[in-house]
Amino acid sequence: MQALAENIYYQDSYAGVILGAVTFPGGTLLIDTPLRAEDARTWKAALLTQSRGTHRLITVLDIHADRTLGNRAIEYPIITHNNTALAYKERTTIFKGQHIKTGAEWEHYPEVNGTRWERPNITFSTTLSLQWGGPEIRIEHHPGPTSGASWVHIPEHRIVFIGDAVCNNQPPFIARADLDVWHETLNLLSSRAFADYTIISGRSGFITIDDIREQRKFLKSISGRLETVSKRKNQMEEIDKMIPSLLEKLDYPPEFNEFYSQRLYYGLHEYFARTYLQDSILNEAEE
Repeated sequence: MQALAENIYYQDSYAGVILGAVTFPGGTLLIDTPLRAEDARTWKAALLTQSRGTHRLITVLDIHADRTLGNRAIEYPIITHNNTALAYKERTTIFKGQHIKTGAEWEHYPEVNGTRWERPNITFSTTLSLQWGGPEIRIEHHPGPTSGASWVHIPEHRIVFIGDAVCNNQPPFIARADLDVWHETLNLLSSRAFADYTIISGRSGFITIDDIREQRKFLKSISGRLETVSKRKNQMEEIDKMIPSLLEKLDYPPEFNEFYSQRLYYGLHEYFARTYLQDSILNEAEE
């Protein structure tokens, strides 16, 4: 656990995603949770030694299983955006995993299968503000990676936790994404409004302005290529051919090649089907 400012921490040693925590006089806010139940309980115990006040809350920055499976082991009330709460309703009561590989972290940990989902208790639409005796904590809606993606923003300390908005040197998760909206979110993050901020990605830790620009270029490349593919025959084969050249744009250890290829394969096919094939079906129905 590393301190970013007084009573504001991040943790990058657990499976799943990179975590944050705020321990102000009024209470403790956990930003996402570890994937594995035993790690979640360890993280909870570590924060109890730092905690102050009586309130205990978790905020999850989107619906991804890597950041939501551990909620059950901590058993604090959960804050999410309205759209993330709606996505929970699509899930079965118990997590059974998937037969299709998605390139997610949870796939390395079969013990998470059988976890019962802990559903949200508090939702918001645009911004939720916590006043716990220290600087204001804002939980803000910033869609793109998912429709309910959120950030935790602490303006006084110029710190922001951005979830999956930027994944440095690894492919982003795009299966549930809106790439046009995501692009606008990255424009905001790279603007003067967040100049000199400490920016923490849920996948990559500390993020620079160059990382944000590279993410924006990568997503623009995906968007342009998929638009081209949508006008061709053999669309699924064309999508598969995109994967090696997209991965060449990223700098990562060679042992992750298969894992990241699978992440892109799943994400590109899901995004394309949702964005282009559904539109095509609807257009045919209208005709």
